[in-house]
Amino acid sequence: MQTFAAARGVTPRSSLHLESKYSMPISRETLKRLAAFDTPTIGNVIELFEVRPRYAGYMNGQIKSNFPEMPPMVGFASTASFRAGAFPGTGDAYGSMERQVEGFAELPGPAVVVFQDLDDPAVGATFGEVMCSTYKAFGSVGLITSGGGRDLLQVKAINYPVFTGSTICSHACCHILHIGMPVRVGGLVVNPGDLLHGDANGVTNIPVDIATEVAEIAQPFVDAEKIVLDYVNGPGTKTSAGLTAARKEYGAVVNRLTESVKRKANR
Repeated sequence: MQTFAAARGVTPRSSLHLESKYSMPISRETLKRLAAFDTPTIGNVIELFEVRPRYAGYMNGQIKSNFPEMPPMVGFASTASFRAGAFPGTGDAYGSMERQVEGFAELPGPAVVVFQDLDDPAVGATFGEVMCSTYKAFGSVGLITSGGGRDLLQVKAINYPVFTGSTICSHACCHILHIGMPVRVGGLVVNPGDLLHGDANGVTNIPVDIATEVAEIAQPFVDAEKIVLDYVNGPGTKTSAGLTAARKEYGAVVNRLTESVKRKANR
């Protein structure tokens, strides 16, 4: 079995799991299963574990998907900060990209590049076609920035998901600053190696210690929601009593899922 690391041309550490100094191993199968569900569903399932307040753990509405028709993005944060509103001084404005892409191999799986734009408001685009093509070539599955993006049609053409706070036609005096440090994007503090899930609805963090269980419970949770959806979208006259019954059945299934989660946590 080929690992993500091997696919990127570096020596694989394990044929069974994706390992890293950042977090516990997560199987490729788990990542694949997580990518089969939309981000709101993942968020709903995380709530069952009661590991964080319901108002925490996700990016706010400032961060939007540029290509909402693309499937969910799942990967591990490769963090950096960015600035375009002042000259970088000496050196190559993008000279840190080599260190960025080298760092992808240290992640437990595919990289999601996460930029905090230190200009407020953003002055220039964080990325364009060349940056995104480079990141994708080194195994990245997407990019998030609190700033702007450009070359959107070209980036869409390479099937690379991007999430931004704005769109700006110029890169201005762009330069990459700190790499591999915590950043704050869309109100969410993102640490290197954090597991992120994003789609048309936004971006959420998935605590790595429950990622496997979240992937396992997602389909049963979707099936539970389908009970109500089948009733309201199905044939026949709708009644409040019928809706109450469907919602009660849905609630019973969710309660069983929640109890299952609690039993596993107490083992």
